[in-house]
Amino acid sequence: MSGDAGPAVPVAYSFRVAFFAGALMDETSFQEVSGIGGEMQVEEVPEGGETRFVHRLPTGVKYKPLVLKRGVASAGSALAQWCRMTLEGGLGSQIRTAPVSVYLLDEQGDPLRAWLFSDAYPTQWEMGNFDAMTSAVAIETITLSYTYSIRIL
Repeated sequence: MSGDAGPAVPVAYSFRVAFFAGALMDETSFQEVSGIGGEMQVEEVPEGGETRFVHRLPTGVKYKPLVLKRGVASAGSALAQWCRMTLEGGLGSQIRTAPVSVYLLDEQGDPLRAWLFSDAYPTQWEMGNFDAMTSAVAIETITLSYTYSIRIL
């Protein structure tokens, strides 16, 4: 029996988020990322004349929103400004989209898995609770919608 235990199981706390648009490229520090995944939507069609069978036919893929959490950034951060422009600007101006990638990293910081989210834009920005009885960091949550996602690694 050798001392090599094989490849380590990936840990969820080692990840990186990358925006690929101008000043957003500097926004990489997040406490939590969730919403990576998709679901095949189906339409149920009963078998004609046979009530015991239902066919489930695919109609398309629905993607979950990508949710990013971090400590509250300065008002001058590019991500904060992008959220403000999109959410407070109304629909009178064009929404700027940006490709976003999320990388799950190994122990050396190299990517093990990666996902690309195409044409992402903020759809929700939320401040965490303020509570005088705790000493927790103020957290902001940014929810992004996107056209589609693909696993690139």
